[in-house]
Amino acid sequence: MNIDHTKIAVGKYLVSPLAKQQGEGCYAASVSIRSGRGSGTHDRILRFSRLFDSAAAAVHYATEHARRWIHESASPACS
Repeated sequence: MNIDHTKIAVGKYLVSPLAKQQGEGCYAASVSIRSGRGSGTHDRILRFSRLFDSAAAAVHYATEHARRWIHESASPACS
């Protein structure tokens, strides 16, 4: 069973976290980070190997990881 949570707009990105039940009491986390429109859409999918005790914990982890990725990709690289 997949638990799809509300999409979150973060700047120009649309973050869609997902928790998937892996067995009794275990959930895997993944997240889609989408940018662009139409034929210029880019969708980065991140899947995590860590398992969580609840769907809420999995979604929280995925959302926070996506926010960190967006922040790091927006920061200028050091020379």
